[in-house]
Amino acid sequence: MTATRNKRTARKVLGSLGVLGAAAAVAGLGTFGTFTDSTTPISTEVASGTVDIDLANPGFAIPATTTNFVPGDSMTRAVTLSNTGSSALSTVSLGVTATASSVLNTDTTNGLQLQVRSCSQAWTQGGTAQAPTYTCAGTTTERFAGPVIGNRTLTGLNSLNPGGTDYLTFSISLPTAADNTFQGKSSSLSLVFTGTQRAATAR
Repeated sequence: MTATRNKRTARKVLGSLGVLGAAAAVAGLGTFGTFTDSTTPISTEVASGTVDIDLANPGFAIPATTTNFVPGDSMTRAVTLSNTGSSALSTVSLGVTATASSVLNTDTTNGLQLQVRSCSQAWTQGGTAQAPTYTCAGTTTERFAGPVIGNRTLTGLNSLNPGGTDYLTFSISLPTAADNTFQGKSSSLSLVFTGTQRAATAR
């Protein structure tokens, strides 16, 4: 009788373990089940713009070398500035530095002065290669006048916009107020136009 009871008890325990094991398996299956859904793709393309300004020399050659400058003398050359990029510009600046310096460029009052002018159409060139002259058949606008060395923003240019072109002349002159301390001096100047992209915006 005792052996029979033990067998029945053992069967009941095993049966209980089997039920618990099945419940655990069902619970495990429920843990890994997840409903999902996705939208259809939205096509987006981003293309960057280009900033590109081009400087052409339509007249007598640049670089130019001038000797025997005296107070009251000036040297003028024409350039054509174009925005050949796809992006608008916020500014166009002209920077002038001295690669070889002297009192001619360090004296901001009596030393060399720079004037930049634009014409609404191409300048007409005359004179000689040593002393060219330029006349404007359209409207002339002064863009800058002051000491030769420095970085200055040229406002109101057509080249701020893609495809825009500006017909410019730059003149370097020695004021009549320059005294004997300017004799026998020389300076080498580098002129660089720089275009800066428009301000960034939400697109």
